[in-house]
Amino acid sequence: MSLTKSSESVFTEEEEEDSFSGRYTLWIKEALEELPHNFTITDPFISGHPIVFASLGFLKMTGYSREEVIGRNGKVFQGPKTNRRSIMEIREAIREERSVQVSLLNYRKSGSPFWMLFHMCPVFGKDDGKVTNFVAVQVPISGREHHRKKLRNVGDLSSDTSPTFGSCRREVCFGNFVCQDRALPVECDDDEQGLEDWEQCEASESEKLKATEAINNVLSILVHYSELSGRLVCGKRYCLRGVDCLSSSLVISLGRIKQSFVLTNPCLPDMPIIYASDAFLTLTGYKRQEVLGQNCRFLSGVDTDSSVLYEVEIAF
Repeated sequence: MSLTKSSESVFTEEEEEDSFSGRYTLWIKEALEELPHNFTITDPFISGHPIVFASLGFLKMTGYSREEVIGRNGKVFQGPKTNRRSIMEIREAIREERSVQVSLLNYRKSGSPFWMLFHMCPVFGKDDGKVTNFVAVQVPISGREHHRKKLRNVGDLSSDTSPTFGSCRREVCFGNFVCQDRALPVECDDDEQGLEDWEQCEASESEKLKATEAINNVLSILVHYSELSGRLVCGKRYCLRGVDCLSSSLVISLGRIKQSFVLTNPCLPDMPIIYASDAFLTLTGYKRQEVLGQNCRFLSGVDTDSSVLYEVEIAF
């Protein structure tokens, strides 16, 4: 499984920088890279809801380079054995802009599957309650208790003699199950056949606590560096979302539309633009932050036909 940048992708390094520098100070990335956790940060307001930051731990865990991850959607880490119900839980949490914690089977760059505890939470703007990012922590699941129960069900292994497994994945090499201390022969045709018996691998309480601690540490960094920039974020929505804010799930859906268009809010003075499609930005040459909050008349110039503008105005 490999990643290549799509020729249709409009995600740029400039957009990646804007995703951080627009809300945090310049030192935010250095601070995040010092954290030992495996995590990613995504931006729902960039088309495709891409990853805009990936920790060193996450890159080491998956085997990808930062260049291969930034700008890509989390779908690239899924595979044939990924539980679709878990994916739907994550999508529902994004739609409802809330936290979620699920066990998930993902795939490394090498193609080998592994179980992890996926803990995601939204980051809100403190002033308007708008979702600015989603933070997703990934904790590898050791699954020792899960394996002990599976082996006891076979019938001839006691708690004293059952081997301790390092993870819930089955890494099969020349027909042998790789354990921490010794190899247990199994009949298996390929690397993924052993996963078929495990529809779900539950995380331990300590792994759940580890994920929660990691989320809190990442949020603490984001809050601190947003305070330095003067555009505060928080892990909870402390105010009602402004009438000019679109939900993150709606923005993600609108990003799939390839036409050039904008959305305006007639309930606000001067009908400001609250959404601009990627095609519109490409057509006009403006950046997203230069468009949002503006009235459409900023596109007019000396050669703009005033009679056409009048027709547009009376239509409203």
